[in-house]
Amino acid sequence: MLADADVVIRLVLAVVAGALIGLEREKTRHAAGLRTHMLVCIGATLVTLVSLQMFPNDPARVTAGIITGVGFLGAGMIFRDKNHVRGLTTAASIWAVAGVGLALGTGAYVIAAASMAAILLTLELDRIKRLVLKRR
Repeated sequence: MLADADVVIRLVLAVVAGALIGLEREKTRHAAGLRTHMLVCIGATLVTLVSLQMFPNDPARVTAGIITGVGFLGAGMIFRDKNHVRGLTTAASIWAVAGVGLALGTGAYVIAAASMAAILLTLELDRIKRLVLKRR
């Protein structure tokens, strides 16, 4: 069983991780922003923590449920207008932030941090590409 301090640390880190990704989505004016990403990360961390306490020998079922459920949430962010699809990156970021929440819930801090860096870099690629092309 985890100490109370460990639980609090994991949940606080989930707030921070969700906020960092959510801020990026918010500043680029996407439908799912700060609060959505924070809630998904906190929720994934919370459910992971509860599953580790209730089902210490079989947390995989709960993990699969989180990933599936968040996939449905992300699917609600995808819209199609004639030949244009919108919301795929936001849906993927929601799904990815749930993965970060899962990592934090299990105490896999290095995995969570490396994933956060990869997610934020990926979300910034368009702006990086524009800056590079502008200098040419």
